[in-house]
Amino acid sequence: MLAARWRSREGAPVTAGTLEIRRDGERIDLVAAGSWTASHAHALEGLVETAEKAGPGPRQVDLAGLGEMDTFGAWLVQRLVRSGGGDGEASIVGVRESYRDLLSRVAATNRRMPRRRTSETGFGGWLRSIGRSVEGLGGELTTFVQMLGAVAVAIVRTLAHPRSFRLTSFVNQLDRVGLRAVPIILLVTVLIGGIIAQQGFFHFRKFGADDYVVDMVGILVLREIGVLIVAIMVAGRSGSSYTAELGSMKMREEIDALQTMGRDPVQVLILPRIAALVVALPILAFLGSMAALYGGLLVAWGYGGMDQLIYLARLREAVSLTHFDVGMIKAPFMALVIGIVACSEGMRVKGSAESLGLQTTVSVVKSIFLVIVLDGFFAIFFASIGM
Repeated sequence: MLAARWRSREGAPVTAGTLEIRRDGERIDLVAAGSWTASHAHALEGLVETAEKAGPGPRQVDLAGLGEMDTFGAWLVQRLVRSGGGDGEASIVGVRESYRDLLSRVAATNRRMPRRRTSETGFGGWLRSIGRSVEGLGGELTTFVQMLGAVAVAIVRTLAHPRSFRLTSFVNQLDRVGLRAVPIILLVTVLIGGIIAQQGFFHFRKFGADDYVVDMVGILVLREIGVLIVAIMVAGRSGSSYTAELGSMKMREEIDALQTMGRDPVQVLILPRIAALVVALPILAFLGSMAALYGGLLVAWGYGGMDQLIYLARLREAVSLTHFDVGMIKAPFMALVIGIVACSEGMRVKGSAESLGLQTTVSVVKSIFLVIVLDGFFAIFFASIGM
């Protein structure tokens, strides 16, 4: 018989648990007694490990002499049962009525057999990888559509009850994603406009076509580069912030607390953020486009030797209101995509710091990818309607 002893704080020896191993033919009888609780974990683990080495075969665990048992002890009993082989070759007898529910719950946990890994080589592995990719893409699309639908429902509720809109939160988010982003947006777009102009002069000068540099800068900035660069920067700056904020709230169960109080997290937390982004991005895109044109002007004057008045006159001839409209029409849609992705990824954060970092990274990557894809769709659409 195996026995473990534990000393109490007063120094008196107390039997922590015993486990007697008997063989009846092919069957192995395991008779447990004493206290099977987490306070005696070290001693009981040794008993169970010794019993597991008794070999395979049908097992019967007798708990008639058991004194105390908690969840830890129930897990050890299940280890004894499962160490003998299949479920049909093991049984538990002598269980007290007060312990039946605990043992049944523990027995029902983690009963699935581990999935057998299949070979990933050859044509079959290639098809399986494609299938998993399509399945993952479908899940991501479903998450995006669900968040979009939740935001649409929140908008309808807000229109029906305008006082429910959190104006203070909206203004605060507008200050964070809009006003505070202006300096970095202006700095980067000025540099982008200057780089485009410098490369244009460097290459076009070989053909004596310096004037066409202004056309390239104006059209490219107003139609594509201006709004695209700003959207990418907003995705990295504000989108990641949204994901981190909502993810932290999810980890601290603040969102669960809102739901317990009967408040809709989408209407309280997500709608003001997305609304601020939809308002701020077109303004930032306008400021960024103007800054990029100014950067082109500085380079044309300092590097290309072009007079500033000539640059402005050529720019007035090259661009039209249509080019400006194309860029501004894209901005709200890009903002909506960035906001939906950022908030949906924030709501998917689990209870660990690793999950928060992963979802923040995924949020930025997805937002930038979808912004570029959306810009491509808009380019095709505007070309088809002659804009």
